[in-house]
Amino acid sequence: MASAFRGRKAAAASVAVLAAAGLALAGCASSTPSGDGTDAPVANGELVLVGTTDKVTTLDPAGSYDNGSLAIQTQVFPYLFNTEYGSTEIQPDLAADLGTFTTPTDFEVKIRDGVKWANGSDLNAQDVAFSFNRQLAIADPNGPSSLLYNLDSAEATDDTTVVFHLKAENDVVFSQILTSFPGAIVDDEVFDATAVTPDDAIVEADAFGGPYAITSYTFNETVELTPNANYQGLLPAAANGGVILSYYADSSNLKLAIEQGDVDVAYRSLSATDIEDLSTDDNVKVVEGPGGEIRYIVFNFATQPYGSAQADADPAKALAVRQAVADLVDREALATQVYKGTYTPLYSYVPAGFVGAAEPLLDLYGDGEGGPDAEKAKATLEAAGVTTPVVLNLQYNPDHYGPSSGDEYALVKQQLEATGLFTVNLQSTEWVQYSKDRSSDVYPAYQLGWFPDYSDADNYLTPFFLIDNFLVNHYENQAVNDEILEQATTTDPAAREALIEKIQADVAADLPTVPLLQGAQVAVTGKDVSGATLDGSFKFRFAPLVKG
Repeated sequence: MASAFRGRKAAAASVAVLAAAGLALAGCASSTPSGDGTDAPVANGELVLVGTTDKVTTLDPAGSYDNGSLAIQTQVFPYLFNTEYGSTEIQPDLAADLGTFTTPTDFEVKIRDGVKWANGSDLNAQDVAFSFNRQLAIADPNGPSSLLYNLDSAEATDDTTVVFHLKAENDVVFSQILTSFPGAIVDDEVFDATAVTPDDAIVEADAFGGPYAITSYTFNETVELTPNANYQGLLPAAANGGVILSYYADSSNLKLAIEQGDVDVAYRSLSATDIEDLSTDDNVKVVEGPGGEIRYIVFNFATQPYGSAQADADPAKALAVRQAVADLVDREALATQVYKGTYTPLYSYVPAGFVGAAEPLLDLYGDGEGGPDAEKAKATLEAAGVTTPVVLNLQYNPDHYGPSSGDEYALVKQQLEATGLFTVNLQSTEWVQYSKDRSSDVYPAYQLGWFPDYSDADNYLTPFFLIDNFLVNHYENQAVNDEILEQATTTDPAAREALIEKIQADVAADLPTVPLLQGAQVAVTGKDVSGATLDGSFKFRFAPLVKG
């Protein structure tokens, strides 16, 4: 519930080569602030033009859990904790300290005094408590509230102190969660306490507290960002005079824009062919960052073949269908034929580079060495009494995960159908509609991708496999649920690592998702642009960008 201290505030006059497997993410971070091998940029006040194909769901942090939305949110909203450029170490941002556990379940954080929103209103602890309590109240299916699984409520005990009342003791990941999607702080005078606030209302109210404020906004067309003079936080003030973010319909248009100098930076998503081509262009620079991105297929346990909502519902047959898919997908072919080695095969739920990463799918499915096995898939389906070919409706998104998604899923379809065991009905939907449909039981099986919110294996487990999860795919395994909650409060590193490995093995037996590929971050800039930083924070921040 909102704190009793809240009240009204006084008004006043915001080609990537995959990081080597097993490389710790902290070690992947760039050694220079710019992240592109140049010296730190010198502020010059020029506008920087950024292009992307990555669409926004909503500006409201309670209603979006995707990179397109985060790309703006991380520029315009404050966070209690953050990371410096090129680092994964958590530091105070809006907070004045890193917080203290006053009891095993009460986490107290002091915030900076005298901070104001871009609109001049006071930014205080009441805003902080409000921001987290509304996440819990709204619990939007496309929002990040699932990350707050251990938060009972937030309370502002005075204007500069917020206390997070947690459900379980000794939470070892909560501080990291505060740097991610649900950690964005919003203005309690502007945002609705129980519903997602429209973009136009946020922009009109100038309700921004990050390094930038939005001064012009046309949904998924253009966004104009101006340095926020009221920003007080960990990061330096913007080195540029502002950023204009433009949205492109597809990768080919974005590639042409960076080649011709119509944009200074192209970020998400260029195809592997585009990156390969641009790497030989002397007029641009390809900037690489550490891995962490994964691509995977989600199964809806209600609407998949033999799912719980089907007339012929049968859990054993439904599992056999998922297992057969895992037996048949050829990840190496996807990585080489579609992505030209910019992605690598993924046989785990926690990808290489994170503590606790394991590869249970490598042993359980396919030929045991990473390749497909049609005979094994056939035997699995026959043993469960599944009639073949299995009709599988498979959905993918053509505009959010890059233009190669069509080729990727065409190849998946080909791999499944070549055996005669499946008939795949392959369809695509653009992201704005896709993000609504996939959480409304519209798709029996569908594509998703994932960039981590924070540098910990927990972020590949809690959003997906808790009973109340972001996937909303009706996967429920109480034992897995309890293990995930346990690892988040296990203070012994070795015991926690072992538990993370066990969770992956248990999930692999259920197959709510089938991991396919792991990739890295990449941006392309003009040769006169510096400050493009791709690091273990997995946020592309505009403030250090400088042109000229």
